Parts: sequence; C-alpha cells; structure tokens
Amino acid sequence: MRHGRYPFVLGFLVAPVVLYTIFVFYPITQLVFVATTNWSGLSPDFDNVGLENFEKIWQDSTFWQAVQHHLMLLIALPLITIALALFFAFLLNMGGGTRGGVMQGVWGSKFYRVVFFLPQVLAVVIVGVIFSRVYGPDQSGIINRLLSFVGIERVLFMSDYGMWAILGVLVWQAVGFYVVLFSAGMSSIPADLYEAAVLDGASRITIFFRVTIPLLWETIRVAWVYLGILAFDAFALVMVLSIEQGGPDGATAVLPVLIYKQGIRESEYGYASALGVSLFLLTITFAILALRAGRREAVEH
Repeated sequence: MRHGRYPFVLGFLVAPVVLYTIFVFYPITQLVFVATTNWSGLSPDFDNVGLENFEKIWQDSTFWQAVQHHLMLLIALPLITIALALFFAFLLNMGGGTRGGVMQGVWGSKFYRVVFFLPQVLAVVIVGVIFSRVYGPDQSGIINRLLSFVGIERVLFMSDYGMWAILGVLVWQAVGFYVVLFSAGMSSIPADLYEAAVLDGASRITIFFRVTIPLLWETIRVAWVYLGILAFDAFALVMVLSIEQGGPDGATAVLPVLIYKQGIRESEYGYASALGVSLFLLTITFAILALRAGRREAVEH
C-alpha cells in the first residue's frame, strides 16, 4: 500500500513543482543574472559587469533614503495596524459585555465588520486617487478645507509629511482585513475560557491581555510578517500620491519606485535588477527574522 502511495503523491507534486520552477524560480535566477550585467533592455547586447551594480547601489544615497523609509514603515505599519485591528476586533466580539455569562460584541458588530473591510476591496490606485483629494495642498483638499474653516494654515502633506501620509493610507486600507482575521481567530476561542475568566472576576482588559492575546499569538505573528512585506511595497500609493514619483527630493522614495524609474524610464535594466535583488533579500531576511523572533510555545485550548 505504501509503495503505491508515493507515486500517487508524486503525481500531484509534479505539476506544482514545474509551474513554480517556470514562473518563480527561473525568473528569480534570471533577475540575479541580469543584475550582473549592464543590459539596457532595448537591445540584445550587454556586458557582464560582475558586482558593479551592487557597488553603485552601496554608494547611492537615494537607495539608502528609500531603505530608511522602509524601516520606518516596517516598524510603524505593523504596530499601528495590529494594535487597531486587535482593539476593533475585541470590541466587535467582546465589547458588549456579558449576556447570560457569554461575552458579546457591541451592538451592530456585523455591520461594522463590513464597514471596516470595505477599504480592502478597493483597488490600491483608487485608494490613492481618493487620498489625493484628501491630502490636496489647496482648498480642493478635504483636510485643508476643514482646517481653513477654523483658521489653520494649509498643510502640505506630501511635501512635509510624505511617508507619514503614505503610512496613514496603508493603515486605513489594511486594518479592516486584520479586523476580520482577528475576529475569526477570537470566534474560534472556546467560550468556556471566557466564561471562566468572567466568573473569576477578570475585567475585559485582563481577558484581552491574559486570554485573547496568547491564544491569538500565531495569527498575530503571521499578520506581522504580511504587514512587514507590505512595508516593502507601497509602489502604487507612492506613484499616485507623491510629487514626481518619490519626491520631492526623495522624501517619499521607496525601492519599487526606484526599480521602476531605473528600469522603465532610464532603461538601466541591469541596475534595476540589482535593486530588485536587494529588495528581495531585504524582504526574505525580514520574514525569516520575524518568524524566528516571534516563535513561542503554542498555547493550546
């Protein structure tokens, strides 16, 4: 029976492995090869320049400026998004107190779940267009128009607070998905645990930190990794919202936009590929470190 099982399993693995090799592994190896050339992308001619492109990256101040922006997003985006999502999810599932010894969500929690999730179904470009009107520097901007009513001077969001403005949009769009994710995790926690905590006189804050968080830890860790990967992107938002696609003076520069500029606009595909390799290594390094750092003994229920 066992001898017949292995060919059966291998038969199902062949197609995924072949597809993964063609559409994932091969493009990555091709990217690494192009990163060692001076290919312009416009002709079949190129020279192998070794690590010259990576040396150029090391001396590129715009690259390091973009890395600093990614580090800021890497810290702030997961912290703010997960904190807000946990808070809202807890309110939607347990904020209504106890009824008959059972924890209940706030009134209208099902409707609020739909409202929170709505930004997630919008295309990123549409979100960027919406917030271009919100952050508008003159009276066309919603925030600046409201500020003018109370006599406050206009705020140049994308010039003075570029990456923080981008961060606000990323949080606004992402938090709804994690509210639903954490709500699903909370609903899977046995009600007996909450009932026992309530009978012991535990407050909702104590229940949140002593019961909910430990039992949701694996979900939170995965959410942290996903949000960290998102922090290495922000391409569409920067392209739509920023001044001169990453400006002014690199104030909103991120690596995907630099890759686009060098590859598509400057026809330096070798250098753009080297930037792509750097972005890939940064993302993989973060994912590995985040998974290892967040590892802890599982809490069973």
